[in-house]
Amino acid sequence: MTIVTLMTYIAIVALALTLYMTLVSKIHKSWLMSFAQNFAGVLFIFSGWVKAVDPMGTAIKMQDYFAEFEATFSGTAMSFIAPVFPLFSSYALTFAIFMIILEIVLGIMLILGDRPKLTAWLFFLIVVFFTVLTGFTFLTGYVPVDQNFFNFSSWTAFKATNMRVTDCGCFGDFIKLDPRTSFLKDIFLMVPALYFLLRSKDMHSLFTQKTRNLTVLLSTLFLIFYCFYNFYWNEPHVDFRPFKNNANIAEIMHNEKAAANAVQVIAMKMKNKSTGEIKEIPYADYLKNLNEYSENYETIEQIKTEPVIEATKVSDFSITDFDGDEKADLFINNPEPHLMVQIYHAEYQAIPEKIMVRDSVYTNDTTVVSKDSITVVRVLKDVTEKEVMHYKIIWNPDFIEIMKSVIKPLMDNAAKDKIKLSVVISGIDQEKADLLAKETGIITDYYTADEKLLKTIMRSNPGIVLWKNGILLHKWHYKKLPSWDQIKQEYLK
Repeated sequence: MTIVTLMTYIAIVALALTLYMTLVSKIHKSWLMSFAQNFAGVLFIFSGWVKAVDPMGTAIKMQDYFAEFEATFSGTAMSFIAPVFPLFSSYALTFAIFMIILEIVLGIMLILGDRPKLTAWLFFLIVVFFTVLTGFTFLTGYVPVDQNFFNFSSWTAFKATNMRVTDCGCFGDFIKLDPRTSFLKDIFLMVPALYFLLRSKDMHSLFTQKTRNLTVLLSTLFLIFYCFYNFYWNEPHVDFRPFKNNANIAEIMHNEKAAANAVQVIAMKMKNKSTGEIKEIPYADYLKNLNEYSENYETIEQIKTEPVIEATKVSDFSITDFDGDEKADLFINNPEPHLMVQIYHAEYQAIPEKIMVRDSVYTNDTTVVSKDSITVVRVLKDVTEKEVMHYKIIWNPDFIEIMKSVIKPLMDNAAKDKIKLSVVISGIDQEKADLLAKETGIITDYYTADEKLLKTIMRSNPGIVLWKNGILLHKWHYKKLPSWDQIKQEYLK
């Protein structure tokens, strides 16, 4: 679905609501105002809902923004602002839930016409907030990657690969919007935002104030529960991510990579070094006169055909051992069932402590073996003790308890049926993996992967994924893992 198609559907729903209010219920002051309220309200309810099914996804996107804002303000006259963003990032999930609930409740208030002035101001402020986010992201396309956003003199021609955040997250994983489209959408929403501010007295109101208050209160309470359900107690109940149940990941990866390889360069966007003129040069012409263009022009970017299949995070599916050797085939090219326990965040503390270690001192001596051969022999000269810094790993007790009470029994039961379980964990090395295995009793193969990839596959930490023949058969939040007998009956017949 495209943004144009989505907006068309929303406009149809808004028109139907408006016709019902005006022709049947006779509730309106202005046809245009009622339609604007209904359109903006339905849009906010829908865009909020597709994020509410996966609030952690919105939190991840907010962390991307906060990281870029920190980098942007650091080293400028406003560097005192930069330390705020890591703090915001640490509360990204709370912030995401708040924004999601505010967006949906505001949509409900718009349709109900609840507290017109307050609603108008809240809508205006949230649209301004969204416009700043998407505008910043889009405008970074004009900023070379080695330059700061506020160094305006360094801005060049727009280059999509310069953009610091490539997806605004406005509609979660339901629709991926490039920053330019997102920015234009938010500019468009400034029209009804200003209209509501200037003409709030024309806004319709449904039901009594008491009914509206109760509706807003109950909606807020339900949404709080709904958001928490979709990450704290279970996986998102509607999965818009590519790693969904029954998805043939091997096939998707093959098709995406084939589509990427089929992309062709059709033109070069280049800048004349002398005049600063920017023009697109057909690729055949560029190759024919390569020396001339290389000497007189600076390449801005390649203009390519669009892939017939847009790449997703599946194309980045990579799991390695701690030596860097690829192990993804264990999951996407394995005809046997395989359980993957993924941990995107290993919960531990590294406590620095000083310890004494023995240090052996050797000298080299030579021994004559034969007339033409001399062997160098290392001889122990002394043994000394020295103090070194060591980091003691303290695992989170709750995390260890989950591994022992949920994952260990799963591994033991699966082993009885000769089904392998392995652990894929982000952010640790082989030494810490060995410590975790010893602490939990989960003695199996440990691999590693990118944190964002693991978060994309599952929001649960840890989470359990069942693979076979490159198909992601099912994934479970650790709090919702069924018995092994149920798993065998439903997925391993």
